[in-house]
Amino acid sequence: MIIPKLSMACFVVRAIKLFVTQVTLKVVYHTYFHSLINYVIIGGNSSYNNSIFELQKRITRIIMGIGIRDSYREFFKILNILPLIFFLVLLVVNNKN
Repeated sequence: MIIPKLSMACFVVRAIKLFVTQVTLKVVYHTYFHSLINYVIIGGNSSYNNSIFELQKRITRIIMGIGIRDSYREFFKILNILPLIFFLVLLVVNNKN
């Protein structure tokens, strides 16, 4: 159920990209897309990590206007987006008990 919602978030960002600034797109990412990722990870249903990470890269590509073959590392840093893999590691480290 979560993958279609994340895809819809990508569509929303693509639809409003022409009308708003990059800062607004970043806010939309954090309020909609990232909150859905938190729900999946905290809820324990993280069996779709690869699909979620691909959608996270897609929305970054939409926001930054980059190609499919460009490296995402620098753009994650520019947007202050924590990739899903690092988010999972951080969650495990913070909740050792």
